[in-house]
Amino acid sequence: MNYSELFNRIFDEATALYHVADHVDAETKNPYAEGSIEFLLFSKNMIDAVQWHLEDIIRNPVINPTDALIIKRRIDRSNQERTDLVEYIDDYFVRRFENVIPNCDARINTETPAWAIDRLSILALKIYHMRQETMRNDATPKHAETCRQKLNVLLDQKSDLSTAIDDLLANIESGSKKMKLYRQMKMYNDPALNPVLYGAKK
Repeated sequence: MNYSELFNRIFDEATALYHVADHVDAETKNPYAEGSIEFLLFSKNMIDAVQWHLEDIIRNPVINPTDALIIKRRIDRSNQERTDLVEYIDDYFVRRFENVIPNCDARINTETPAWAIDRLSILALKIYHMRQETMRNDATPKHAETCRQKLNVLLDQKSDLSTAIDDLLANIESGSKKMKLYRQMKMYNDPALNPVLYGAKK
């Protein structure tokens, strides 16, 4: 199965739908059945799209510091939601391959499938926005050409990453690689593990 075709289709669809309203507070309905891999992928890219634009907003040199802090807190929450969704996607693949018995010499990959898929989601956004830069009417021809060159690199990266993800999943399915999950355990968001947070309660 060519998994990356599904991943890229969902990510491109979600990216395009975000930009219909093109606002961080707009609500975009997930069109897929809750619990399906499509639902998880769509949700993942939508979080990435909102965070992409929050990161743009917070870099406004004249932003009100109070507004910037509110956005920073929102980005922190978004990062945790993103991490959670990546782990839900990995859980999906653990269930999908639960009956596969790894070969005795099966290797572990440097990252889980979902963290590679996470990078594919970000690439969909990079490609969308770089393509927009090539079409700006207020930019110079040199800017457009530079962005076209960067776009070609991103498209090449998307192709290579898609192939690598398909190879990884095929290897897990055949037993030549095995899935081993390490939860991210982000400590700065946990009031029981961040000394600034638990120290503030004393």
